[in-house]
Amino acid sequence: MMKTMRTMRVLLIALAAVTMLCSKAFAGWDPADEMNSTRAIEKFKQNDPSLERFFSRAYGYAVFSDIYKGGFMIIGGGHGKGVVYEQGEVIGHSTVTLLNVGPQLGGQSFSEIIFFKDRAALDNFTKGNYELSAQVGVVIVKAGMATNTDYSNGVAAFVLPNAGLMGEITIGGQKFSYKAGH
Repeated sequence: MMKTMRTMRVLLIALAAVTMLCSKAFAGWDPADEMNSTRAIEKFKQNDPSLERFFSRAYGYAVFSDIYKGGFMIIGGGHGKGVVYEQGEVIGHSTVTLLNVGPQLGGQSFSEIIFFKDRAALDNFTKGNYELSAQVGVVIVKAGMATNTDYSNGVAAFVLPNAGLMGEITIGGQKFSYKAGH
């Protein structure tokens, strides 16, 4: 029991150190973020043209072109940055941090888009410290999937795997920060 507790402490310290080393300060606007966001949007639309209904009707959306996620044993996490849009125009930038608990092994990269049905849902996100819990369904994009998907509490989230392999049976959540400005 004592050895297990010490191993857990070492793993938690290692994860904290990796997170601090891998995440950089939110330095502000980077033109590459918007280019990567545009590429991610096109990739989502190519993989599932039915997502167009979300792009055309949503009040706003947040696009995370690359979220990097990894896990070992029973704890894992991830980080990414994105661009936030209101009615098709860039209004700010966001970061996402993931934390998962449960059996897992591996690493992966994926893109994510979160659509906000109305102004109230977007305002809730832009207040800062927004969280998506395990109860919000995130849909993995495949052709036609968006046709059968709708908003849950004013939010619809879609992911598209980029690279990597990860096996997991976890519970976790995503925490977002927001910074206004172009």
